[in-house]
Amino acid sequence: MRTFGVEEELLIADPADGTPLALAADILDVAAPHFGEAEGSAGDEHGAGNATLKSEFKQEQVEVNSRPCRTAAELRDEIRAGRALSDKAARTVGARVAALATPPVFHATPTTGNQRYAAMGTEFGLISREQLTCGFHVHVSIESPEEGVAVLDRMRHWLPVLLALSGNSPFWMGADTGFASYRTQIWNRWPTAGPMDVFGSVEGYQEMLSELLGTGVPLDEGMIYFDARLSRGHPTVELRIADVCLYAEDALTIAVIARALVETSAAEWRRGKPASSTLTPVIRMANWKASRFGINHQLLHPLEQRPYPASDVAAALLRHVRPALTATGDLALARAGVANILRRGTGERLQRQAYSQRRRLSDVVSAAIASTHQDGERSDAGVLSH
Repeated sequence: MRTFGVEEELLIADPADGTPLALAADILDVAAPHFGEAEGSAGDEHGAGNATLKSEFKQEQVEVNSRPCRTAAELRDEIRAGRALSDKAARTVGARVAALATPPVFHATPTTGNQRYAAMGTEFGLISREQLTCGFHVHVSIESPEEGVAVLDRMRHWLPVLLALSGNSPFWMGADTGFASYRTQIWNRWPTAGPMDVFGSVEGYQEMLSELLGTGVPLDEGMIYFDARLSRGHPTVELRIADVCLYAEDALTIAVIARALVETSAAEWRRGKPASSTLTPVIRMANWKASRFGINHQLLHPLEQRPYPASDVAAALLRHVRPALTATGDLALARAGVANILRRGTGERLQRQAYSQRRRLSDVVSAAIASTHQDGERSDAGVLSH
């Protein structure tokens, strides 16, 4: 059974008015004596096997890393523990953490922190100043780089469905953007972000990285922001396309489907099935449609690249990975999780519902804080009363 782990980027917010607070360093200082600070991605062993915290691109956000897990139950505990850990530390400095992929209340801020982030801030100007977005990354173990590249080549056209299932960023700079995931639009301003062509081999993957780095535009390999990539520090494939999920249960659903997608793609490679032939510009269209409408309208079907109802496309993904989900015992969980997402919506729907009551963005953040720390099945009742 492949191990898997997640990285959740969480917004640090003022619980009174919803404004982002640049308190990451303070929160890490509070947490460090008790839990330690991990300096890598999901898969690190720091923190005595518990979820760990690290700083991110902006001081208004903190990243929670799980340890590698074998079962969905283990990962569920890690996700919940990570959210609780970061929020407990945030409370000590007068803040809360919320699983919001973009802050409803925000003004561009300079990038501070380590030297690398400062250099990125200087090089990329307004893109970096406005880059307060929170993503959800799933790491899935692979047996070799060859297997990893084969997986990337065979799952690329399925990734937009994961984006649609995670949409959690309708507001930007105080306005409703009309998008389910406006984070995707902000994030794709980075020059290396988005879907990539078929690599074909490890050599093809490395050649692509060398060509991109040779341009001098990305400052280092860490700025290779593909929708999915080989992890630099761990033997994993890293799926990076999703918004951070408002509900912990949705994060778990996407993680188990992501693991099944990696296993399914690896099995196709072992059987000699060719890589995806979908053109990269068409995958960009699928990403855009998922970003714009989430699960609320139509998505591009990964096998036909024509519009279908989102529920049909989600069902197609579940059929595609069913054998892998069955093998790990996650089929019922994935089916129930997707059904729940389709029924009550992703985080973008709750955000808009919270705003509609009094048209206050602070209400959106209050509702998000509450939902971040409870399961999605219970989030419909009571949360919107804030």
